[in-house]
Amino acid sequence: MLAAVLLGLAGVSALAQGLADEDRDWGVAPQSELRPAPYAAPTPLAVPGAHTVRTDGLARSLSEGGGPLLIDVASGEGHVTLAGAVWWPGMGRGANFVDAVQGELARRLEQATGGDKTRPLVFFCVNSQCWLSYNASLRALALGYRQVLWYRGGVAAWREAGLPLGKVGAPWSPALPVAPAPPGA
Repeated sequence: MLAAVLLGLAGVSALAQGLADEDRDWGVAPQSELRPAPYAAPTPLAVPGAHTVRTDGLARSLSEGGGPLLIDVASGEGHVTLAGAVWWPGMGRGANFVDAVQGELARRLEQATGGDKTRPLVFFCVNSQCWLSYNASLRALALGYRQVLWYRGGVAAWREAGLPLGKVGAPWSPALPVAPAPPGA
């Protein structure tokens, strides 16, 4: 009987933390500076200046059409990501906002958004213990983008929700198409 009660409480606790711990509070304070490696560690609940988006909110936004540009910044070789996302590995690395990574992100965002700094951008990574998407969100804010969203749960939460995934084999390059701009943009 006690085991059943404990299992029930564990299930309630998991639901309270959201999919793949997307709502879990590890007690890490938000910061406005880039976090150096190691990048795999518990993250804060929010990025200063950005909006944290949950799985249900992002799925709803994408189903309404003309959604945000999805930017996966996870490292590694080709992997599974959210359907329709571009893959920009390495954009969350680096030590400051005046390094080569910042310049490369500025070029990519300029091309991908057509210079529209109001285009909604969603940065995500593998899961809620990945600082790469946190850092990339801070970088976009430093570049003057005004609708920066951080999808803290990342691919793990999306997968756990049973939402569509796609495989990427190579990072995005200027020769590859980007998700269309929202209607009226």
